Amino acid sequence: MRQSLREAVRKEALKESKVTEPIAPASAPTSAQVRYRPLTADDLTAAHELSMAVKWPHRREDWEFALNLGAGVAAEDDSGVIGTALRWEFGAGHGALGMVIVSPEQQGRGIGRDLMTLTVDALAERTTFLNATPAGLPLYEKFGFKAIGSIHQHQGAGGAHPPVVALAPGERIRPLGARDPERLAALWSHAAGYDRAPVLEALLQVAEGVVLARDGEPIGFAIMRRFGRGHVIGPVVAPHAEGAKALISHWLGANEGKFTRIDVTGDSGLSDWLDELGLPKVDSVVTMARGETPRADGRGQVFAITNQALG
Repeated sequence: MRQSLREAVRKEALKESKVTEPIAPASAPTSAQVRYRPLTADDLTAAHELSMAVKWPHRREDWEFALNLGAGVAAEDDSGVIGTALRWEFGAGHGALGMVIVSPEQQGRGIGRDLMTLTVDALAERTTFLNATPAGLPLYEKFGFKAIGSIHQHQGAGGAHPPVVALAPGERIRPLGARDPERLAALWSHAAGYDRAPVLEALLQVAEGVVLARDGEPIGFAIMRRFGRGHVIGPVVAPHAEGAKALISHWLGANEGKFTRIDVTGDSGLSDWLDELGLPKVDSVVTMARGETPRADGRGQVFAITNQALG
């Protein structure tokens, strides 16, 4: 019976990339009263309340953006939604999962394990990424996820005026143009090692972007949008650290005195610089992957991610 449930979930996920019928985890839930079903737009208010209960900063609009890009599972009992997990597909070979939350009052019942089982199975054989808090690390390791990096969360209203960063001759920061999105998606995908075009397309519907250009041609970019307590800068993609700093400084100047968050990669080398600018590091998480780690092609580097769920 358990194997048939697992296969049913896997086949449905492969067919539509979204579960459309009530589902059950491959292993029996700890409590028969817990039910699992697709997360829908009607659940966004309840999901937002869950994230507030665990002190995550997401707005309801942030949940809506994330769900519209992917699909999710809700755990519920007679009291309502008590757990969530979201997933996203990036091309045929990669995906991510996040927003795995269980109500504090319901933790310890195996609900998080069941949500993970359903989400991992739905992503099938894709290399899958997530960013893990220390509390979630043991559970993710049981599902075969291995550490491949880290993310440092910096935020604040900024204490110092952002500096003007000197760029190489021929390089400048300019507004994003109508012809840029396709080229920026390629830059990001090459730097990440997997398809980032759908995420960029969605971001540009709700965010602003600037381009780092060399002799007029894009070589990097940075996005800023509303998120959580204020604004978030990310992704930031550039061929070198000075280019990333120039892009970030542009947005810090535009948002000076307002709450701003940026999640930089552990190998970005930007944490000390951000601390000096009045955006202290407030948290770090472990980047994990299940499957073959993608390889960037050296044409650029991801210095900051979109957010910890979407990468």
